Amino acid sequence: MKTRLVPADHDWMTAPATRRVMAALDAAAPGGARFVGGCVRNALLGEPVADIDIATVLEPQAAKAALEAAGIAVHPTGIAHGTLTAVADHTPFEVTTLRRDVSTDGRRATVAFTTDWAEDAARRDFRLNALYADMSGEIFDPAGGLADIPGRRIVFIGRAEDRIAEDYLRILRFFRFLARYGRGAPDADAIRACTAMTDGLARLSAERVWMETRKLLAAPDPVAAMEWMAKTGVTRALFGENGDLLRLARLVALGCGDPLVRLSAWQGDNAPRLIRPMKMSNEEAGRVRQLADADLSALLADSWPTRAALEKLVYRHGNQPVADQLFLLFSRQAEPPEGWGGAIAHALSFAPPVFPVSGDDLRAAGIPPGPEMGETLRRLEDAWVDSRFRLAKDQLLSQV
Repeated sequence: MKTRLVPADHDWMTAPATRRVMAALDAAAPGGARFVGGCVRNALLGEPVADIDIATVLEPQAAKAALEAAGIAVHPTGIAHGTLTAVADHTPFEVTTLRRDVSTDGRRATVAFTTDWAEDAARRDFRLNALYADMSGEIFDPAGGLADIPGRRIVFIGRAEDRIAEDYLRILRFFRFLARYGRGAPDADAIRACTAMTDGLARLSAERVWMETRKLLAAPDPVAAMEWMAKTGVTRALFGENGDLLRLARLVALGCGDPLVRLSAWQGDNAPRLIRPMKMSNEEAGRVRQLADADLSALLADSWPTRAALEKLVYRHGNQPVADQLFLLFSRQAEPPEGWGGAIAHALSFAPPVFPVSGDDLRAAGIPPGPEMGETLRRLEDAWVDSRFRLAKDQLLSQV
């Protein structure tokens, strides 16, 4: 019996934009375009579909011509490797020519185009990522991925060692997919290969490692997969130390899904040291440094139970930094204290008022610009904050 997706059950298949793109490719090569990878996998697993990838027998220029003839915008996002981005009705579709590997070096591959679906499947990483579907919903399964869907098994195509040797990032991808989609004990062959081949991780670019790590940390519950990462030696090879998985597990239980907060709980004092090696963005680096703010952490540990103390800290440091530090504080405790949820909610929602006194007000009161004015402004602001922002402007100026 053939396995099918039922298009009527999947909006991404029945959307007009999808039909336009597939019809344009089919007009140039009948039957030569199929959905592939994550959209098919997620539909079979009952997971949300975010990105739609399409594989085609058409070579890039022919695919581009077919799409543009149908009035669909095309961007050559990776045309040397056969990938175009088609945009129909403001929806992007990644369209890639079938490929086979000519050579690999553990980081990148030289590819040649093919019309053989089995060759295209053979160069992919995991069996459940090498599933194809046509517009009728019929599944094409050259690598045997359908067998892995019911048990949510993450299994390399062919020999795990061969797939990893083609791109050592697949070690980290294995654990990321295990965390996001896997269930039960991991595939034993994959674990043996990951353990034996950790030395190859040193060949990877920092950007690729951080991209995969951030996705891994964003999985609903990555702890079990990351325990296997530690057992295989992958964590230490990539980050220098295994980190604190107990704190990470507590964060998961608290409902914190932010990958940067999770990184900071997991790696602790090591997290800021990863900023440069991982080549984090300026925004990410700023957050990681903020999460390592020992002064704010100490203030929270001393004062968080009162709403007034939280409001002061939010005024001085901002909503997100205070909420982040509360998550980190509670992750150090075996059981979160009573009221922890309300404290985080208040830290995120409290909107501090604007300090009502300005330098112009003090100048009008006879205080000239300079150190005295700055000191007076700081004194009045402290008094206003201590009053829980209740002192009015005239009350503050009466203290000048």
